[in-house]
Amino acid sequence: MMTAAQVLAENNFGDTRSGGLAGPMGLFMIVVLAIVTVLLIRNMNARLRRLPDRFPAQRDEESGVGPTTMDESSGASGNPGDLGRDRPPTS
Repeated sequence: MMTAAQVLAENNFGDTRSGGLAGPMGLFMIVVLAIVTVLLIRNMNARLRRLPDRFPAQRDEESGVGPTTMDESSGASGNPGDLGRDRPPTS
């Protein structure tokens, strides 16, 4: 008859030492996640640099003028799809 300690101590999972792949696989996954994170950060920084300094709605709020459909100074419309198109690209 087996005691409770023997039942709990029994290895029901087979040979856990064969292969030994968990350590190297874990290291590989950490390295891959680190590389993906670095690439994602670089991509987001590049996208943030391409954004305009000010959006048309911010210009209107600062001057105290309500939203207009046409910006008189640049001739660009106030549509969200036109953000940053009234200024030449910077390098």
